[in-house]
Amino acid sequence: MATLCSSLELPPKSWEPRPVAKTPLSGLTVLVLDDEAMLRRHIAATLERLGADVSVADSVNAARRLSNELNFDFVLLDVNLPDGLGTDLLREKAFGSHTSAIVMTAEGGIRGAVEAIQLGAIDYLTKPFEPEALALTLSRARKNRQSSRAEEHRRAESPELGYFFGSHLAQLESQLHRILAADRRLGVNLPPVLILGETGTGKTTLARWLHQRGPRSEGPMIEANCSAIPDSLAESELFGHERGAFTDARSTRLGLFEAAAGGTLFLDEVNSLSVGLQGKILTAIEEHRIRRVGGNHLIPVDVRIITAANRDLKQAAAEGRFRDDLYHRLDLFRVVIPPLRERGEDILRLAEHLTQRVCLRQRLPHRPVSQLGQRRLLHYGWPGNVRELSHEIERALVFEDGPALEFHNLLGATAGAPPLPPTASSPASPTSNWFNPSFQFPDQGFSLEDAILHLIRQALDQTNGNVSAAARVLGVSRDYLRYRLAPQKPDSTS
Repeated sequence: MATLCSSLELPPKSWEPRPVAKTPLSGLTVLVLDDEAMLRRHIAATLERLGADVSVADSVNAARRLSNELNFDFVLLDVNLPDGLGTDLLREKAFGSHTSAIVMTAEGGIRGAVEAIQLGAIDYLTKPFEPEALALTLSRARKNRQSSRAEEHRRAESPELGYFFGSHLAQLESQLHRILAADRRLGVNLPPVLILGETGTGKTTLARWLHQRGPRSEGPMIEANCSAIPDSLAESELFGHERGAFTDARSTRLGLFEAAAGGTLFLDEVNSLSVGLQGKILTAIEEHRIRRVGGNHLIPVDVRIITAANRDLKQAAAEGRFRDDLYHRLDLFRVVIPPLRERGEDILRLAEHLTQRVCLRQRLPHRPVSQLGQRRLLHYGWPGNVRELSHEIERALVFEDGPALEFHNLLGATAGAPPLPPTASSPASPTSNWFNPSFQFPDQGFSLEDAILHLIRQALDQTNGNVSAAARVLGVSRDYLRYRLAPQKPDSTS
């Protein structure tokens, strides 16, 4: 059987690398570091036939130069080189965290291979080795790294509720425990769950959590944002259609109810659906059957329904904008998520968690939030809630310099300033129409600090000293009022 020679002698003319087409390495970038020219060429030819993009180096210094210029998925390195040891490159982390190292060692060089493994190499090959062994080792390493990155991504994208909701988790736990207890008791026909909260508060995260911990976790979870589905397509999207049901229906199509069979169907912003379609959803929930558009037969569906709304469905039902019978069917188990501006110090804990998550996903160095940045986070109104916080963290990590994040983009949320007033793109608060546009600044000016404290005292007087009620009147958080009313200490960082 042909082998990759470990000497500088030419291989026999009859030597042909055995084809190894079953383990393609397309898309991989590999650096081959070895001082034996023939061995380098044979390894490079083998890897290139498998689809890899290969670079070669014959010394430690040459490998250093290449690692500064290019990024590699893998490096195949010899231990003993003319100008040093290959393990020196691992010890100094010359290739970065994105490159996996595989050591090539001659027979009897196991001690060097063991040292390399201790320094972070993922595997080793003993010379002389066959083309199949090289391809198998790289293919296995690639699969292991993909699995590891997928697990990192899963952990980053699925935070525990403790991080997401902080101290307010205690308010949700009793509701969640009731749901999970009912799920265990019923087993199959699980009751609908209604999640209420402003846009961006984490309704989808909570729905995924319930699915993952319920008896249908092995089944699919299908998510649909009802506000993003055009009215003309909503029925077909949810219930499917038969071939020829309408002009462009060239084939039968399954709807989301059928696609979620055995699992969970999550309907976000269910309040945006038309009243007529709401009746068909009620029938599907009550009878566990649907009829495709253009179809004549009822099709059984086995699906758990979780819905979410950013409006008060009870009020919408009273105003005739939402079916009263569907509301009562969906409201069997209700979970209400508070807006971010009411979570106080939880904002800082969530910001820290989201910062770690973004840094992991974008492979950026972690940076803490400065004291000035923390004040801005606490004082900002967060009309976009957690989604907006995540975007602001990503923006700060990319565009801000310095060792700590200060959130310069949150204009008006500096220390001592109230949250930004609503804009045309953000919902107005109940108190946004009080300002008199004819107000003129006095010639001698006035103290903004005194004006803010005066408004706070007025709000407290109006609410008989109730801090929560005063915060609602002013459109700020309780923590903001406590901060404004507490004796201020000089801040050495600002």
